[in-house]
Amino acid sequence: MNPILVAFAVAILVGLLGGSLTDTGAWYQSLIKPWWQPPDWAFGPAWTVIFALAAMSAVYAWRGAATRAQREWVVGIFAANGFFNVLWSMLFFTIQRPDWALLEVPLLWLSVLIGIVAFWRRARTASYYLVPYLLWVSFAAYLNWTVVRLNAPFS
Repeated sequence: MNPILVAFAVAILVGLLGGSLTDTGAWYQSLIKPWWQPPDWAFGPAWTVIFALAAMSAVYAWRGAATRAQREWVVGIFAANGFFNVLWSMLFFTIQRPDWALLEVPLLWLSVLIGIVAFWRRARTASYYLVPYLLWVSFAAYLNWTVVRLNAPFS
C-alpha cells in the first residue's frame, strides 16, 4: 500500500470525523469568547493545513523507519494523536464540556510532541512538519482555557 495515499486518507478521515463532531450552533455561539479568537471561518483552513502537514510527517516518518517495529510505532503515534484530536472535539462541541476538553488537551499536545521527539533521529523532516501542529494545539489549549475561564461552570 502506498504510504502517501494511506497518510492522506487517514488525515482526511480524522479531519472529517472531528469536523462532524464540531457543532458551532446556538450553544457555541452563546459562549463568551476572547476578543483575540480567530474568526470561526479560519479554523477549517487552519486544520486543513495542519492535517496536510501531519500526513506529510507520517510519510517521512514511515520512510525513515528501518524496521517493522519502528513502522508500528509510527502508526501508533499517529493513531493516538488522531484519537485525542477527535476526543477533544467530542468533549468540547458534542458533549459541550470545554472544561473536560481542557483536561484532555494535554494528551493531544503530548501526542504531537511525542511524534516530534520520536521521529527526530531517523526522520527529522517528519519532526519539522509537526511543529506547526504543536504550535496550533498550544494556541488552541490557551483558547480553550480562556473559554473555560470566561464561561464556567459547565454542567
